[in-house]
Amino acid sequence: MSGRKVLVAEFTALPGEEEAVAALLAGFAVQVRAEPGCVEFAPFQLAEQPSRFFVYEVYRDDDAFAAHIGAPYGVEFNARLGPLIVEDGSQLTWLQPLEG
Repeated sequence: MSGRKVLVAEFTALPGEEEAVAALLAGFAVQVRAEPGCVEFAPFQLAEQPSRFFVYEVYRDDDAFAAHIGAPYGVEFNARLGPLIVEDGSQLTWLQPLEG
């Protein structure tokens, strides 16, 4: 079993779609936080640029992240999010802890 999987997902709402993206993300957060392997799922909206969204995510391990990616509600979320954002899906940045 590997260590925790930590990432930041980010995306930009199309003009006028900020509220729709925020509502969609809020509903998705409830589902993801219920996953047994989810340690943290914290969505944010950039204060000075409300079209920018960031999600700090932590999963117990590779298996937990794989379960998250394979969840049917995640597929539905991404299908609904796609037409509302500038990018071609969430942009993922993987993080690694500094402590030893």
